[in-house]
Amino acid sequence: MSIEIVGKEAEAHLNWAGLCEALEAGHRLPRAEIADLFLYRGKDTLLDRAAWIDGLGSLVKVATVCPGNGAVGLPSVNGAVTLFNDRTGVLEALVDFHLVTKWKTAGDSLLAASRLARKDSREILIVGAGAVARSMVEAYSALFPDPRFTIWSRSRESAAALGLPVAEDLEAVVGRADVICTCTMATSPVLRGDWLRPGQHLDLIGAYTPSMREVDDRAMQRASVFVDSRATTVHHIGEIIDPIASGAIREEDIRADFYDLASGGFCRRSAEEITIAKNGGGAHLDLMTAAYILAMWRQR
Repeated sequence: MSIEIVGKEAEAHLNWAGLCEALEAGHRLPRAEIADLFLYRGKDTLLDRAAWIDGLGSLVKVATVCPGNGAVGLPSVNGAVTLFNDRTGVLEALVDFHLVTKWKTAGDSLLAASRLARKDSREILIVGAGAVARSMVEAYSALFPDPRFTIWSRSRESAAALGLPVAEDLEAVVGRADVICTCTMATSPVLRGDWLRPGQHLDLIGAYTPSMREVDDRAMQRASVFVDSRATTVHHIGEIIDPIASGAIREEDIRADFYDLASGGFCRRSAEEITIAKNGGGAHLDLMTAAYILAMWRQR
């Protein structure tokens, strides 16, 4: 069997609704086996993430995160994605790392927003102005009719480069937003729970290590908290570890993860409820995304 090389040109054959359907379908299969390896060198990180879903296949994704790369004109995140056949274990495809990462990361939070954000949401605040921010503008535009985006970033220059309205006062613009998406590299909270108002939905993307936070304990206390996967967030990411350790929330306060989609547990209960969805981005989501990309590439 020849190994398929799936590059960035496959993006022309993808759509956000199709990916969300693939993610939902993946969570109706047997629960994924997942294993992660993290190595650190100062601010740099090496992530080796593996997943196996019976009936779908297996995947190993290796990523390097070097925050200083921007200074030399390189992406801060790089890596490789290998997709293996479910039945034989044969290497089936090498799928472009950045393509998988973009669609997995944004699709994860888009699926959450499709279930948790109010249907009448229009005002969308993106906190952060990197590559993920660009992806979320694209993804949310496929879900919400006539969305109005505002960007806030510590770097006004990077925010302005997105070509969208830029906020000066984060607290003020948080109060006006229907949907708030945080996609920063913050290690301490940038958004305060006391700024929130009833009915808002928050997609938290940026924090991916035990030492990273984007919102404070008060935000977690005020909201109904959801995660994409309990297995890859509860004991792995500071956004969940810290408020549990402080007593602000309990592990059992986490309402649902994507494996509760089929039962209807991953949902908003009232128009006034504040909802938070923590995007942990586990390797099983990379596997579902890579399999979707490969299927669309083959159908082109």
